[in-house]
Amino acid sequence: MKDKAYKVLAKQLDISNKKAKELIDRGLVYVGDRKVQIARGEIDVKTKFRVKKVEKPQVIYEDEKVLAINKPAHITSEEIKQDSGYELLHRLDKETSGVLLLAKDKEFRKKAIEEFRNQRVYKEYVAWVEGIIAEPFEIDLPILTIKKNGKAKSRISRSKGQPALTIVEPLEIHGKKTKIKAIIKTGRTHQIRVHLARSGHPILGDVFYGGKPWSRIMLHAKKIELLDYSFEAPEPQDFIIR
Repeated sequence: MKDKAYKVLAKQLDISNKKAKELIDRGLVYVGDRKVQIARGEIDVKTKFRVKKVEKPQVIYEDEKVLAINKPAHITSEEIKQDSGYELLHRLDKETSGVLLLAKDKEFRKKAIEEFRNQRVYKEYVAWVEGIIAEPFEIDLPILTIKKNGKAKSRISRSKGQPALTIVEPLEIHGKKTKIKAIIKTGRTHQIRVHLARSGHPILGDVFYGGKPWSRIMLHAKKIELLDYSFEAPEPQDFIIR
């Protein structure tokens, strides 16, 4: 006998259907090592689920102008904004962890946005990707982003895309996977994800852009330098791959 995954989960955990669907949509629900991708997908009613715990956001730094948060995976940037009451200076995808900046002061926010707009912000990420990368390389390909029904998807478009440059450097090789550092000179939507996928090395867990299933999209915003500030978020525990 089968039923929708979120309904089976709700009965198993004795929670509402809405809460169960939210857990699946966040990417927190597993059957064994396989993530449940579609809340409305049919599944055996005897299925046993495992629900991953979400870490709490941690304050990296705070003063009268800026709040720097180490955002855990599975929490949206908008949720951080709502909880803090401050304005976002940029966004991280839901499954991307790392440094997230919010402005507490209007004048500082204005200056910071100008720095982002003029590409004067240093942004360094780490990621685990498929395949072996032995040498540093650059990806200089324009990106076009299309938004539909509140969701964004990007692709390479030489005719319509905006300039995008990603610098890739290998850090560690484990089997047929490589941990890389990615420095982006621009900030296009899903830039690192699209560029790495196009290079033949999609990020682990990034099934949206052709990657293999993993516990989450293995992308972490490690460091941001903005105006006179420098913020760094330590890599989360799930970045240790053995």
